[in-house]
Amino acid sequence: MKSKITLKELAKLLNVSVSTVSKALHDSSEISPKTAERVKELAKLHNYRPNPVAVNLKKSKTGTIGVVIPNISNSFFARVLSGMEAEAQKHDQQVITYISNESLDREKQICDMLTSGLVDGVLIAVSEETQKKREYDHLFALLDYDIPVVIYDRINIGLPADKIGVDDEKSFYDATKFFRGKGLEKIGLASAIHHVGIGQLRIKGYKKAMPGEDDLMMVTSTKSADLKEKLRDLLTSNKVEALLCTDFESSILATRVAYEEKIKIPKDLKLLGYISREVAAYLTPSISYIEQHPQELGAASVEILNNRLEGKLKPGIFEERIIATTLVHLESTGFDI
Repeated sequence: MKSKITLKELAKLLNVSVSTVSKALHDSSEISPKTAERVKELAKLHNYRPNPVAVNLKKSKTGTIGVVIPNISNSFFARVLSGMEAEAQKHDQQVITYISNESLDREKQICDMLTSGLVDGVLIAVSEETQKKREYDHLFALLDYDIPVVIYDRINIGLPADKIGVDDEKSFYDATKFFRGKGLEKIGLASAIHHVGIGQLRIKGYKKAMPGEDDLMMVTSTKSADLKEKLRDLLTSNKVEALLCTDFESSILATRVAYEEKIKIPKDLKLLGYISREVAAYLTPSISYIEQHPQELGAASVEILNNRLEGKLKPGIFEERIIATTLVHLESTGFDI
C-alpha cells in the first residue's frame, strides 16, 4: 500500500494547482471529467485520504462557527460580525472570532487551529497579504478536512467554496455614471486598496463608466503619506470636479486635504467614499457614501453555511451570492436629488 500524501504533493505529481486537485476531489463542476478522473486515480493509487478529523466532524456537530476577520478596526467588519452573531443565535450556534490583522502568517495559524475540530464551519474574509501573494493552500487545507468554508466580502479568489459579497464593480460604475449624468466630466478616483480584489473591482467599475483612458484621473498608494500628497497634487490642479474614494483611508485623506487646501465641499468638489455611515454623518460636511449592508451580508453568510451543513446545497456546486449596494447622498455630493 502506498503511503498517504497531501493535496500539495498530488498537485505536484499531476503538474496542476492545489486548487484543481481540491476541486476535482470535491466534484466541482469547474473541472473537466477527464482531469477529475486523473486526480482521483492518482489519489487512490497513493492512498490519499482526508485527515481523520473530518470523519469526526461528520459524525458530530459542535454548534460553533469560526469567523475570521481581517481588520477589526474597520467598522464594516464589526457590522458584518453583528449580522453573523444575530443569525447564528437563531440557530442556537456560537461564534468564535479570530482576527488576522491582514497578515498571511496569522491567517495560516488560525486556519491550522480551525482544523482541530473546534468548529462546524468557517466564515472568512481573506487578508490583504493573502490576496497580494495569492497563497491559498491553508484554505484548501480546511476543505481537505471536510470543513465547509464560506468566503465573505473579499470573494475574488479561486477557491471551490461558497461565497458572498457586494457588487463592488457595479457600485463604482453606478456612482461614476451618476456624476456624469449630472454633467460632470472631470471625475477622479483615489484608492489605498488598489492592490486587492475589491479595490480592483471598484476601479474596474469606474473605468467602465468613463469614456476613455485619457479621462482617467487616479491616485493610488498603500502608504498614507504618499497617497495624501498625491491627492493634494490632484485636488489642487483644478482638474477634478468629483472624486470617488474606494476605501475608508482614501475617503478620510481626501476630506483632510480638501480642508487643508481650502477646497470647499461640495461647491468646489463633490466627494463620494466607501465609508461607514457612522463616520460619514459626523464629518463636516457629511460625506456621501456607498452602503454595503454589512449586517445583511453577515447574516446571509451564516445562512449559506447552514444550508451547506444541512445538505441543502449540492456537493461540488457552490453558491455565489451578491448583495446590491446603495448610494447614500449626504452633503458632499451637493446635488438637489
